[in-house]
Amino acid sequence: MITKILAATAPEGGEQPNPLIPADYDIIWSSVIFVILLTFFWFKVLPGFKNMLDERAKAIEGRLAEAEEAQKAAEHRTALVMAEQEKLKSEASSIREDARSEGAQILAELKDQAAQDAERLTELTKSSLSAERDSAARALQGEIGALAIELASRIVGEKLKDDKVANKVVDDFISELEGKKASK
Repeated sequence: MITKILAATAPEGGEQPNPLIPADYDIIWSSVIFVILLTFFWFKVLPGFKNMLDERAKAIEGRLAEAEEAQKAAEHRTALVMAEQEKLKSEASSIREDARSEGAQILAELKDQAAQDAERLTELTKSSLSAERDSAARALQGEIGALAIELASRIVGEKLKDDKVANKVVDDFISELEGKKASK
């Protein structure tokens, strides 16, 4: 059946055309349409694609530049923050050291003041004790004098009426007691 179709379409010279090669008019008209379509795409469609791709490339480049600037700004800010932190750390350290030295100074001042207060209290206590001792010694001298006069009155049998003489006797007696006390 194929052979009958091929025989009917065969040219009269007996040569059979190659079925894979199209006819001349098909090649010419296909080439004309291809050139028209190629020209249309070349001048109308391709420049639009190029412009769109160029705009995208510019937008991407602009975003990359902005990202690089933002990265540099972030690095700069990070460096500033780090420098500020170091500055604050050193300042805090110096404040701590100042506080320690001031604390030591205040502690030394308080110790000195406490020592002065203790010394003052010691002196005050000593003077108070000395005053009380002197007061007690005077009171005892008065009592000893009265007892000595009474004892002397009893021994002698008469009462010493003259106060000057009595005071002289008491003073002599006390100095004699102090002399004995000092020699021991």
